[in-house]
Amino acid sequence: MHIPENYLSPSTCAILDVAMIPIWGHAVKKVRETVPRDKMPLVGIAAAFCFLSMMFNIPLPGGTTGHAVCGTLIAILFGPWTACLAVSIALIIQAVFFGDGGILAIGANCFNMAFVLPLVGYAVYRAVSGRIEGRRGELVGAAVGSYLGLNAAALLAAIEFGIQPLLFSDASGAALYCPYPLSVSIPAMMLGHLTVAGIAEAGFTVGILAFLRNAAPSFGIETTEADSASAPVIGLVVALIAATPLGLLATGDAWGEWGLEDLAQMVGYEPAGLSSGWEWSALMPDYTVGVLPEWFGYLISAIIGVALLVIIFRLASGAMRPSVDFDA
Repeated sequence: MHIPENYLSPSTCAILDVAMIPIWGHAVKKVRETVPRDKMPLVGIAAAFCFLSMMFNIPLPGGTTGHAVCGTLIAILFGPWTACLAVSIALIIQAVFFGDGGILAIGANCFNMAFVLPLVGYAVYRAVSGRIEGRRGELVGAAVGSYLGLNAAALLAAIEFGIQPLLFSDASGAALYCPYPLSVSIPAMMLGHLTVAGIAEAGFTVGILAFLRNAAPSFGIETTEADSASAPVIGLVVALIAATPLGLLATGDAWGEWGLEDLAQMVGYEPAGLSSGWEWSALMPDYTVGVLPEWFGYLISAIIGVALLVIIFRLASGAMRPSVDFDA
């Protein structure tokens, strides 16, 4: 679901980049109003769950791959606007350092996965959990909300892909960017996400949420305890980092994330906008480290990504004004 560079036209990217500016501004305002300063480092750990979950590629029908996002998980723990910022920062780190998602497409990827996904997921979570009492209601709501949130994001990505050949083609009718119309992009994207990726999203969300509620019940915005980053939570992060090479077992590319040569073989030509578009040279492309084994590159990338998120949110905590009384 990470839209790569040049699959969307520059104008499409620009529209979604601009659309995200007021969304991010509103998210910053809501975080300042609702998240206590001493809770901000915990948001970094929650963002690490998001980053790591996206490294676990899973096979989807049709020979493609997908992954969880855990945006609804962060929304449940800290609110949907905090999730918007946390997932956005995770996506930006992935694009800049690892080439996972295009730099020009950051606005599109954040709109889909950092804005729509957690807000839809959280709204559904609240609606469902409010109708079922106790912990069971919370977990059922988390499962349904995360499943629908992920599929809402996938649908938007499919639409963004599918409108490209309708709006941008050359004189011969050849697409300049993504060559697959809506009649192809929507069924192709939704088949895998409705059947497998959505279930994986629900599994990650419910599994991590249940673990946190049992092992670290103060992890989240609803309590004032400060010991939430306890040994069990750190242990879970370490375990997920150690397991990330399992994401290499899924072969094939995610739908819409093919290299130019592979795409040209599938459609019979190289879309001009793709072949002549701008490219970013990531420091560790595709989570690799030079000639070192792929599994080792995955481990190092996971450690770097988690470290960056923790550092960013600790710095954000330090930059915030002392918290007002959130219990008032």
